[in-house]
Amino acid sequence: MDFELTQEQRMIQDACRTFSRQRILPNARQWDIDEAYPRELLHELAKLGFLGVPVPEQYGGTGLDYLSEALVFEEIGYADSSVRTTLSVQMSLVELTVLKWGSEAQRQQYLPPLCKGDWVGCFGLTEPGAGSDAGSLSTRAVRQGGDWLLSGQKVWISNGTWADLAIIFAQTDPSQKHKGLVAFLVDTKTPGFHAQKMKGKLGLRASDTGELFLENVRVPDSARLGEIGEGFKIAMSALDNGRYGVASGCVGIAQHALDCSVEYGKQRRAFNKPIAATQLVQEMLANMFVETQAARLLVYQAGMVKNRGERCTIPVSMCKYYASEVAKRAADMAIQIHGGYGYSNEYAPERLWRDARVASLYEGTSQIQQLILGRHLTGLQAFEDEQQRVLATTP
Repeated sequence: MDFELTQEQRMIQDACRTFSRQRILPNARQWDIDEAYPRELLHELAKLGFLGVPVPEQYGGTGLDYLSEALVFEEIGYADSSVRTTLSVQMSLVELTVLKWGSEAQRQQYLPPLCKGDWVGCFGLTEPGAGSDAGSLSTRAVRQGGDWLLSGQKVWISNGTWADLAIIFAQTDPSQKHKGLVAFLVDTKTPGFHAQKMKGKLGLRASDTGELFLENVRVPDSARLGEIGEGFKIAMSALDNGRYGVASGCVGIAQHALDCSVEYGKQRRAFNKPIAATQLVQEMLANMFVETQAARLLVYQAGMVKNRGERCTIPVSMCKYYASEVAKRAADMAIQIHGGYGYSNEYAPERLWRDARVASLYEGTSQIQQLILGRHLTGLQAFEDEQQRVLATTP
């Protein structure tokens, strides 16, 4: 199997690397301190084609393949995971979900402004009482003539207070559990829709995270994404895309941790030689190197499966699970190699460690990925039977 990048893929990788290292990386520390980065950065990314990489050109995207998307996420994630999070939600969870499940009218209406950075999108699934168990959402959707009234609360929503468009998942009939879920495309300026910024996060401090409140938000039936009862399938297929973005960004974190550790280890001297010349430091560097490359290859494998249009749940689950754990380990070892300086925000490792920590939590915890992979291996279900059947058959 040949993992050599094409000329086009190398061009977008080089372009994104140049932009990230020149425009994003020098500002990442201050943005982390300020808990915000400038929204106009999205327009700069859009002008370079990085905000709609896998979206067809007819809808305002760049029309590139999924491996190119991963390369962009890796390079942005290397520079600043907060920025990568915004892009991942915008492209993976919102744009690709509209592309796959939306009507032609919805694609024409929403995708161009999202790809241009004129609109920001968010993905409203998680609630205060429902995270991994997406079938237990309490946000309600009540039919009223040709409209729907949405009421409920969402939490930990990336891009939540920036968003112009929110994909909101709501329950139409609690007795139906996951079968009653419906997804809606909601303009955040609609009366009754409110967002509140969440601060004080351990990591991804510069990314926008919000809590959403919906109080009888009226939307027309034309805002419904997919059919009634397809909400759970839509959410699961979107998470396949989202997990791919997270995994790609985690490779960037691990690579950054390795690079700064090699550089510091060669400069820092102890006992009359660079610490990189000591056996135990070289052991850590070797482990970081091998695990980062292994995670990258798992991402590439998942990208090839996505490019072929095949179901990608298992390869995506593997790369998200492994890459998120690798990023944590790499950042932790980078702190160890930097010693006391690694504990200070003067150097990158402490921010990398904080940013990496959430990757094994959101868009499916590492434990959820283990259950998905375990079912694939054994055929035995750890979830509720019917819900797991839907998980197993979601395209």
